[in-house]
Amino acid sequence: MNTCSDISLSTPAIIQRRQQTPTKQPKFIAQFAHSQRAIKAAQKLRAETFSAEYGVQFHHAQGLDVDDFDNYCQHLNVYDTTTGKIIATTRLLSDKQAKLAGGYYSAQEFDLNNLLPKLQGRVLEIGRTCVHPDYRSGAAITVLWSALADYLLAEEFSYLIGCASISLDENGQRFHAIMASLDEENFIDPELRVVPKRAMPIPKLAVLETKVSLPPLLKAYLRMNAKIGGEACLDLDFNCADMFIVLDVATLAGRYAQRFLKTA
Repeated sequence: MNTCSDISLSTPAIIQRRQQTPTKQPKFIAQFAHSQRAIKAAQKLRAETFSAEYGVQFHHAQGLDVDDFDNYCQHLNVYDTTTGKIIATTRLLSDKQAKLAGGYYSAQEFDLNNLLPKLQGRVLEIGRTCVHPDYRSGAAITVLWSALADYLLAEEFSYLIGCASISLDENGQRFHAIMASLDEENFIDPELRVVPKRAMPIPKLAVLETKVSLPPLLKAYLRMNAKIGGEACLDLDFNCADMFIVLDVATLAGRYAQRFLKTA
């Protein structure tokens, strides 16, 4: 079992600041993984979470979710300090590391050539985000987003990109209902939109006119004023629809900027 003590404390000072308190240790802390043991803990949590939610079968000998991009990413983990257990994780691929990796992970699903050259400034890709089901009430996610926001500021990134997934039912009705519920203002300008390499099929049945709830990750992105990059891509491995997300750090929604982007 991986614990907080397995992580090096040589994380950026701006993130360490959130872990310090003069009277009481916080219940949750976010730290970058600096050991193989910590990275494997993140990969284990990913495998367990994605298997339960999407029915994915991982064939790694140790039951891990592993791919080649892991070697180029920084893994940001959240821990419960009362148990030492990892409870949330995400991985971050910087623009510099993406060049070494041969591109961004999202480029496997989307043609990004219409967008990336027009983004002025540094770009960070986020992916493989998951939270243990026992810790989805909000506090753990807040710690994760706060640490991410600190990192965006510390490294002077201008844009955050990534994907938000929507699990698919038999006919894709929920996905199409979610798409129908979105407004044009939720999308980036048409001339900037990415193109999915495997587009979602046209629904065979009429889209249900019922209220649907947005997946938590997509909902969080939109609340932060992120934009959807275009049509979704069908992910056959995870049986989900992936939506490309672009967040201009300078246009973060006011209440989220006040909550997360604190430099004092």
